[in-house]
Amino acid sequence: MQYIVLNFKKMEFQKFETQIKKWILEYVILWVISKKDSYSSDILAILKKNDLIIVEWTLYPLLSRLKNEWYISYYWTESTSWPPRKYFKITESGKELFKALDKIWLGTQKSINNIINFIS
Repeated sequence: MQYIVLNFKKMEFQKFETQIKKWILEYVILWVISKKDSYSSDILAILKKNDLIIVEWTLYPLLSRLKNEWYISYYWTESTSWPPRKYFKITESGKELFKALDKIWLGTQKSINNIINFIS
């Protein structure tokens, strides 16, 4: 019986972790792209450097969805030393979404910190 409860808790934890990471990844990807037009490998490197490790097959669908919803766009750059690269750029509606997500993030972070400090 205890195994079933522990297994259920693990599945529930994974569900919540997935939802939280999905929102955070969208926010962070928009943040990165809002600061500088970015190549997908650059985004992955920034996330990895900051211990928010994801794989390409997680990043590409997020970028594709953000593009399809007009929050980001892309353009190609040519080079003599590497194949053409696709750079992602935030759109005006992406900037609006980022501002809204940033406000939610900062407000939530402040509320959580207030609760932790109140209880401590």
